[in-house]
Amino acid sequence: MACMEDVLDLYCEPYDPRRPVVCMDETSKQLVGETRVPVPPAPDRPARYDYEYERRGTANVFLFTEPLGGWRQANVTERRTRVDWAYQMRHLLDEEYPEADRVRVVLDNLNTHSIASLYEAFGPAEGSCSRSPPRGRSTATGVRSVWTGALRQPMPGSS
Repeated sequence: MACMEDVLDLYCEPYDPRRPVVCMDETSKQLVGETRVPVPPAPDRPARYDYEYERRGTANVFLFTEPLGGWRQANVTERRTRVDWAYQMRHLLDEEYPEADRVRVVLDNLNTHSIASLYEAFGPAEGSCSRSPPRGRSTATGVRSVWTGALRQPMPGSS
């Protein structure tokens, strides 16, 4: 409960572009292909697809949103490992928010979402909390919290 209260307190803070709040999650998706050619739609008849499919592996999708800033991004990777997550965090800080004083990241308690992942990917000099300047701060949701529906909602001003 305390973790969720921390997240809710963070959400109640006024928008500050120098200290954005970015929500992050990831999901694995199965890749499929058609085994038969779909029948295109015709007047008064929808397109037709066969229920049979061919499995073509999986992909991981890293999802990011800054609700108050009106920003959302999805990055697709082949796998979901500690190192993949660490590179996503580096991209978030260095490429998406290079001017921010601190990026506050809300994420779940997945075992790959840790400082250990940064050490594994970048070594102690860059992976430690002492990185100069220390620009990332994570806030974990509760163990049973699910908020990824927010990533699928329309952003303010979008159609």
